Amino acid sequence: MENTGTFLTTLDFVVFFGSLLGVMALGLWAGRNESTSTDYFLAGRNVRWWGVAGSIFGSNISANHMVGMMGVGFTLGFAESHFEITAIAGLLLLCYCFLPVYRKLNIYTLSDYLSRRYDDKSRVAYSVIMVLIITMVMMLPAFYIGSRSVNFLLVDQAHINEVLKASAGGVAQTIEIDKTYYILGVLIMALVTGVYTIVGGLKAVIVTDVLQSVLMLAGALIVAWFTFNSVEIGGWDGMRALDAKGKDLVHLYLPSDHPQRPWSGMLSGLMVLHFYYWGANQFIVQRALAAKTDKDARVGIITAGFVKLLIPFISIGTGIAAYYIFAERMPGVQVDGDTAFPLLLREVVAPAGVAGLVGLVAAGLIGAILSSVDSMLNSAATLITFDFYKRFVNPEASDKQLIRMGRVLIGVMVIGCALLTIVVFDPNTKQLFFTYVASHQSKLVGGVVVAFAVGMLWKGATAAGGFASIITGVVVSYAVVPVYNVTLGKTEFFSDMFGANLNFFHGVFVAAIFATLANVIVSKMTQADDQKSSLTFVGLGVFTRVSLRALITKVILSLLVYAVLGFFMWRETASPLVAALIGSAWTWSMFIDTALKAKDGNLLKDDKFWGGLLAACAVFMLFYFK
Repeated sequence: MENTGTFLTTLDFVVFFGSLLGVMALGLWAGRNESTSTDYFLAGRNVRWWGVAGSIFGSNISANHMVGMMGVGFTLGFAESHFEITAIAGLLLLCYCFLPVYRKLNIYTLSDYLSRRYDDKSRVAYSVIMVLIITMVMMLPAFYIGSRSVNFLLVDQAHINEVLKASAGGVAQTIEIDKTYYILGVLIMALVTGVYTIVGGLKAVIVTDVLQSVLMLAGALIVAWFTFNSVEIGGWDGMRALDAKGKDLVHLYLPSDHPQRPWSGMLSGLMVLHFYYWGANQFIVQRALAAKTDKDARVGIITAGFVKLLIPFISIGTGIAAYYIFAERMPGVQVDGDTAFPLLLREVVAPAGVAGLVGLVAAGLIGAILSSVDSMLNSAATLITFDFYKRFVNPEASDKQLIRMGRVLIGVMVIGCALLTIVVFDPNTKQLFFTYVASHQSKLVGGVVVAFAVGMLWKGATAAGGFASIITGVVVSYAVVPVYNVTLGKTEFFSDMFGANLNFFHGVFVAAIFATLANVIVSKMTQADDQKSSLTFVGLGVFTRVSLRALITKVILSLLVYAVLGFFMWRETASPLVAALIGSAWTWSMFIDTALKAKDGNLLKDDKFWGGLLAACAVFMLFYFK
């Protein structure tokens, strides 16, 4: 007899809705005494390292990873792990380069740095770009994928079986999500996250993020455990060994010139995106700005980095395993990537027969979404409140007025974004969620990264140069891909090298180059302000000239070492394991060299020791898993 109804049990519903109410209650309790703007927008600058770690991880690991990145792993393979592994470079850039500048200046918003280093035009341009990214590029898709995934669990199993059977027979059909329930799901998420974020501010956001980080990790680990231990897979080694059984492992390792994930784009444009996301992104960096001490901020960032290195296995790897499971259990069935997560719950988690387990995983998914949405809401409100309201509308605004404005803005944004999600996103679309977010975000940030980096490195950068880099980055990002496709993309040389259609990773890298040229050329043509020019790494005392040169030298030497190891691997004169061990040892030594100079001489207490270990682990993974 065919199964009917949802595969969720009563206990699943109790666990799921109980977690939602629990998160909202915790947020309201945590933010019950917010009396100053510092309390509301920066949690009183009193957050310990575990709060920084939990909030950074929770803000970053949203539906992008639990559903979206698993979907890309399902569709494209393990090449997607580069997103997570190379992100460690961005985390460490924030930890040891950008963050010391921000904390020395005691700023609320990153746009405040641009205002002090350049002028208000750069400040406003950054804020507009960030608010657009937060609301239009990130919040809308987060609401969409969360409601879509949870509502998949409510679809009648008889309908799912019917669609799968028809698909296996060559008749293309789609598992339809009920649009009424989809709308209800979006509104419930907006209500829950809006209530505690409006009332409690950043403290409520950080406390709930820590809890939701635990929930999302538990959910992702549960799905990964049951997936890899299915009879079709037999563990990670079993998935790699499928090749010996006649399976096609091209899905696990894409060719290096794959048009969607080319190696040249992953080493160029992807790094620009990382440097923006971790070093110049208000809704991520704001958590570190709220840390009680500089060391709390650094240790929190490094801890979040270690947890982040689990994602290639529990999210991307699980997506690849799902590809093989569905191929075995549903031969001939076409499954879109973003359906892989909820379909795994049906195929491998629910059959385990553990009451409440699917509800816990669903709670982890919603926790992942809410922990990102609340961070986005608070950060967008912070930007608008300080960069527009206080700066231009009411410069003498009291703390009470600033908090009231922040609450009004959060309310308007959460309602507006929920309604736009319902209007814009079809719950039955087949577009890959993660690729949508990454490609649209990339068009806005190339010049932003350059404005921050050049401003900190070069005292000769002027106000006009900083603004020119931001605007040039946006213009070139939107223009370069279509221009290339109708010009250079039609030539044999460039088509062979970069493809007939330029990948968005290449596009953001080209935009960053043009933005750098714009900053330098315009700065050379305009007059620098001595006071503004002092707000650099050297001017603020983050580095001396000698230590900055030493850091740049270490980076260049390390890149050369990695290139040589990569060459030997390509020529098959060094195994992945040997290259991974040498590369990781070299990387760690670059950090320990500095840590040994610590005054107390205790390596284990020096965050550079652990930062170096984090970097070494990332390098090992890059070489070992190719």
